[in-house]
Amino acid sequence: MSEAKKPAAKKAAPKKAAKAASGKMLKVTQIASGAGRIQAQHATLKGLGLNKLNRSKLLQDSPEVRGMINAVKHLVKVEEAA
Repeated sequence: MSEAKKPAAKKAAPKKAAKAASGKMLKVTQIASGAGRIQAQHATLKGLGLNKLNRSKLLQDSPEVRGMINAVKHLVKVEEAA
């Protein structure tokens, strides 16, 4: 009478649609310090890969990156990379 219950099969997680890479790159350079700024701005600079003055990063042009840049636009300089 003791029947072993089989564990329920795990459902596959729905796959997210792949975003089309635009291929555009942005060169983001930190031109002002994050010291003395609100914590969110300091964290945004870190998220962009910037932590010291005059450091630059090449980042993929995406809405997410553009939003982060917009949050700290007074601290960074943005150029389109060829």
